[in-house]
Amino acid sequence: MHKKLFFYIGIAFVSLSIFAFTFSDNSDTGPETAVKELILKSYVHGAFNELNPEAMRAGFHPDFAIYSAKGEEIEKYPISAWADGAAKRKSDPKFDASKNVWTHNFASVDVTGGSAAVKIELSNEGKHIYTDYLSLLKFESGWKIVAKVYHKH
Repeated sequence: MHKKLFFYIGIAFVSLSIFAFTFSDNSDTGPETAVKELILKSYVHGAFNELNPEAMRAGFHPDFAIYSAKGEEIEKYPISAWADGAAKRKSDPKFDASKNVWTHNFASVDVTGGSAAVKIELSNEGKHIYTDYLSLLKFESGWKIVAKVYHKH
């Protein structure tokens, strides 16, 4: 009698396991989703749409910089200057928030362990303005944007 009971319990356990895996939630909740959410909040909305320096500082590492070529030199634009510039631009009485609507397209999101590279395309008023390449690292506190290089179209 006990053998049959263990047999049926085993069959029930296997059946429930198969059922659970078959109908499990396959939504994207992994590191790519976390990276995209951070970029939307701190980068697309913080740095572009909302010009929100607090959101920027929350998602960017303090040592972040935008890197660009200037002749044969590398020019660095730190997050502190960018966030301060966003606040100043937003407070300008001539600033027109209705024209400050940026759309985005994630061209690629590549995550390997605690490192990520994102290619994102930004458009304003229907025109493709920037292709940005963002580097991210995962710290104990979570993902942070650590560097940007870009192409202005």
